[in-house]
This record gives sequence, C-alpha cells and structure tokens, in this order.
Amino acid sequence: MLSRYTRPEMAAIWEAQTRFKIWFEIEAHAADAQAELGVIPKEAAKTVWAKARDVVFDVARIDEIERETKHDVIAFLTHLAEIVGPEARFVHQGMTSSDVLDTCLNVQLTRAADLLVDDIDKVLAALKKRAFEHKMTPTIGRSHGIHAEPVTFGLKLAYAYAEFSRARERLVAARKEVATCAISGAVGTFAQIDPRVEEHVAKAMGLVPEPISTQVIPRDRHAMYFATLGVIASSVERLATEIRHLQRTEVLESEEFFSEGQKGSSAMPHKRNPVLSENLTGLSRMVRAYVVPAMENVVLWHERDISHSSAERMIAPDATVTLDFALNRLAGLIDRLLIYPENMLKNLDRLGGLVHSQRLLIALTQKGASREDAYKLVQRNAMPVWRGEGDFQTLLKKDVDVKRYLSDAEIEEQFDLGYHLKHVDTIFKRVFGES
Repeated sequence: MLSRYTRPEMAAIWEAQTRFKIWFEIEAHAADAQAELGVIPKEAAKTVWAKARDVVFDVARIDEIERETKHDVIAFLTHLAEIVGPEARFVHQGMTSSDVLDTCLNVQLTRAADLLVDDIDKVLAALKKRAFEHKMTPTIGRSHGIHAEPVTFGLKLAYAYAEFSRARERLVAARKEVATCAISGAVGTFAQIDPRVEEHVAKAMGLVPEPISTQVIPRDRHAMYFATLGVIASSVERLATEIRHLQRTEVLESEEFFSEGQKGSSAMPHKRNPVLSENLTGLSRMVRAYVVPAMENVVLWHERDISHSSAERMIAPDATVTLDFALNRLAGLIDRLLIYPENMLKNLDRLGGLVHSQRLLIALTQKGASREDAYKLVQRNAMPVWRGEGDFQTLLKKDVDVKRYLSDAEIEEQFDLGYHLKHVDTIFKRVFGES
C-alpha cells in the first residue's frame, strides 16, 4: 500500500493491530462455544475475554516470536498466552491455523466490500446529479472516434450510472460469496472440533459457515471477489478515458476542475492536463493485475498448501485500497467536472450537417428510392462536405436526383436536432426510475 493512494478507513482494515484483534475474536468466540459444549472450562473462556478483550497487541513482540517460530499464528498465540496466562492453554483447541487466517481474511474482505459499496454509492450520486443537470445538453456521439449522430451529455453520464449500478450489484454478490467462516480443523473434517463451534464463530463474526472446506476455505470465492474488483476498475477506466478524450484541446467538451494555484506542467505554464483521469487509468490497471494471481490461487495441492498465502498478503490490501482510492477520486472528479455545452454545439456543427445523413437515407427510402440508391445519393453529397467543399443541406437541395424524391422543405425537416433527443426521457426512466 502506497500512502499516496491510500485512504485511512480502508488502510485500517489491513493494519496488523486490526488483524490480531480479529484473530483474538475468532479464538475467543471459539472458546465460548467450546465452553458451552463442556470441552473447556467456562471460567477459562471468560478469562480469555476479560484479559485480552481491550488489549493493544504488541506487534513488535509478535514479530519477534515469529522470527524464531517461523509461524505467524503460533507467534500470536504465544503472545496471547503472555497476556491471558495459564488459561490460554484452552485457546485454539482442535483448530488449525487456516481456521483463524481464512476466517479473518474473509472478515477483512467483507469490511472492505462495505467501504467499496459506499464508494460506488458516491460515484452513483455524482453521476446522477450531473446526468440530470445535462439531460438535454446536446453533444455529438462518436463511433470509432468519428462523429456519428447527436446524443446528450446526460446520456453519456446515464450510461456510466447504469454501469456502476451493475458494479454495485456484483460487489454485493461477491461480498456475500466471500463471507464464510471455517473452523473445521486440520483437513476440514471436524475430527478435533465440533461443527457447532464453527456455527457460533460464524454468527459472532457476521459470516456463515463454509459448507465444506478442506484445510482452507475454497479460493474460487476469493477469485470471484477480486475478479469483481477488476471489472469495477475497468468501469472506472472506461469513464476516465472518456473524460480524457473530451478534454483534448481540439474537443474540449468537458474538463477536469483546475484549482487556483494548480500547475499543469513544469515547462509550459498554459497546460491544464487530465491528470486525475490519467491517474485513474493507471490505478485501474493495477487493480486488474491482481485478478490473475487470485484466480491462480484457486489451484492448491490436495487439502491445503500455502502457495496462495504470500499472494493474498499483497493482493487483498492492495486491490481494495487502490480501488477505494480510485472510486473516491472518480466521485470527486465527476462532481466537479467542468462541462462546456457551447463547445459541444460547435463540435456538433463541425461537419456541416452530416450527422443527419441517416435521416436523409431513411427519408429517401420512404419516398420510393431503393436503399442502395438512397445510400449513394446521400453519400455522394456527404463526401464533398468532408473535404470542406460545401454545406450538406445546400448540396442536397441542388442534387436533381435527390429532388426527385424530396422537396426543399422535406430536406430541411431532416436536419432537426431535437428529433434525435425525443426518447431521452424514456432512457432516463429506464436508468434512474425517473425522467
């Protein structure tokens, strides 16, 4: 985790102190269940809570023990015994390290998902606000980067809103899928621990019991979680790339907010660059990069190995922290985005009316021309306009073959910009439930 791209709320989930606190809660809740089943003394379970519930674990001490034991969970349990005393011998009975590690990881991932859902809600709120603000602001739609037909800037933002609505649904589903608990002991058979202990710990930690684990919780759950983060990152990049293109000097239909005192270039004082959008593009690439190791972690030997462990120590905090930062940056970018309707109209008019070519094509066919002939008639008048040799409407009115089918008034009728926007309300109602 780089502090430059880290928000404190998400970073706190992955701090060592948080991890050890979760480990303790798993062990203490398991002790409670063991005590209720008569496996360990009830007083021992009470002592564990009483002596360690509010303790600040000595991370340096745990690290010191681990340097000797070469085992992180044993190092923690040794330190816990230093705090709890003799009753600590009843902690971790019948459990294996993965019971603690995997359950803890899933607690952390669910907490991270909760923050990410909140982040997406901020993006959605910003998109909805700006979409309604520019619902009927006409702009040119582009295919292959080339002027196609008119749309509205509100529709561009509505498209993103719908995409992030799907992202939210996927993230909620991924959170549910990863929110499982395993307290099943070595190789997952419950041979040394009662399944009711797992049920108790799961409920206490806000999880559900893993239906069947080996010595680890199945990693296809985690693969789907990180794949979902990767898809969300792609949505972030798609919108960021759109903004980058729209800020190009020769386009300049929208622009990132440029604050007083901000500098765009160390060499050129005039520069105002889309640095936030470019940053989001780079961060999105990193989140997606973590998807492949998450998928490769699904493949483990037999009932357990730890080839997934080292990768997860990096990808879990890094992917969630990076996406958290990116989503918050995106929400702020959209909320403060500078939008230039006058430039949108100017760009719409750059091709001298060619954006209405399809309407002319349809009008000619409705008047009796074959589609092939209509296409040729429209295209032969469009190509000179591309070369800067006239106005589309004027050329059409001078074309005797076109005039065989359409009057001047009928030609003019096809150049109505509002025609292209007549269903904007319908689309908005589909996306937002209101128009």
